[in-house]
Amino acid sequence: MRVFWKTVRDNRRGWIGWTLAVTAVASMYASFWTSIGKNPEMAKAMETYPESLKEALHLQNLNQPESYLASSVFGLLVPMLVAVFAVSAGVKAIASDEEAGTLDLVLAHPVSRVSLALQRFGAIAAVLAVMGTVLCLAIIGLRGPAEFPEVAPSKIMAICLQLALFGLFFAALSYAAGAWTGKRIAAIGTGAAVVVLGYLADSFLPQIEGFGWTESISPFDWYLGGEPLRNGVQPGHAALLLGLAVLLAAAGTWRFNRRDVTV
Repeated sequence: MRVFWKTVRDNRRGWIGWTLAVTAVASMYASFWTSIGKNPEMAKAMETYPESLKEALHLQNLNQPESYLASSVFGLLVPMLVAVFAVSAGVKAIASDEEAGTLDLVLAHPVSRVSLALQRFGAIAAVLAVMGTVLCLAIIGLRGPAEFPEVAPSKIMAICLQLALFGLFFAALSYAAGAWTGKRIAAIGTGAAVVVLGYLADSFLPQIEGFGWTESISPFDWYLGGEPLRNGVQPGHAALLLGLAVLLAAAGTWRFNRRDVTV
């Protein structure tokens, strides 16, 4: 576990900063519920929006706290922040050190490639779990002050769990690309491309006739499509995110253990 704790220690400031930033952004938007969701003028303004735009941005029924939180808090900015963090962390796990020429120095110590890779990825998984927990506690704590007590803590826990798994998927994707190729640009490009295409597949592409199927292959739909704030954890989507993350991490580790490391 030495590599695990060293990874946590070396990245602790950045990871704490990301956790606080994600929590602060989510808390800020959650606290706007009384001035936006309960504002009749805002509701009238929303009625003038095109239906396709409301569907793409999940802006329907913003006068209900579950819908408001799902769109304004958990719908775009927070998952994007988590995805950016996850991709950057996944890139750094292998590819960044390899391109910098320091990975071979680390591997000169008595630690196997598999152990090194898995412990580093495990540290990323752990910080995503902590991030989800801190965010969950913050939103639960705002139920009273922000006046959405009807949203059950269990439902907030459900969406934060799926958000953490969403982040784990993107961390595993960029980790796998970096471990497979040893190139930062490949890891960043793969992660960024799937984030952008995944968002478009869940939001705007389904509004085009004949492209409704794209929603079902989007990580954003696996995270939010089952409405966890209303229906709780979606076992199928959660299992899909976790399963793909495990497969990607395993594939990247397998390849990393068999290829030459750039020096």
